[in-house]
Amino acid sequence: MRQAKVYYKGELAGMLTQQDDGSFGYQYIPEWVRDQVKPPISLTMPKQEQPYHSAYLFPFFFHLLPEGTNRLVASQQLRIDRQDYFGLLLQTAKTDTIGAVTIEKV
Repeated sequence: MRQAKVYYKGELAGMLTQQDDGSFGYQYIPEWVRDQVKPPISLTMPKQEQPYHSAYLFPFFFHLLPEGTNRLVASQQLRIDRQDYFGLLLQTAKTDTIGAVTIEKV
């Protein structure tokens, strides 16, 4: 199992997990859900107490990855299999992403 902290504008919003079977889960932290001022990280993932589950990396997180040739170059330079989207996300979405969400390896 691999996990990552998900930050929204520098504040911890939730946890992203890849299970040993390759499936994924995302769960908002309780404080984020209870705070009415804090927005969801994505319109496709409204705030809720129950975790989200998916057989593949959620599209919202997948779209934080570099695209095309940039993804290939990043995977080569970081020595990560180009199909290891979670591994690439952990390495490339720490600080420089489009939007307010960043990812930090646990």
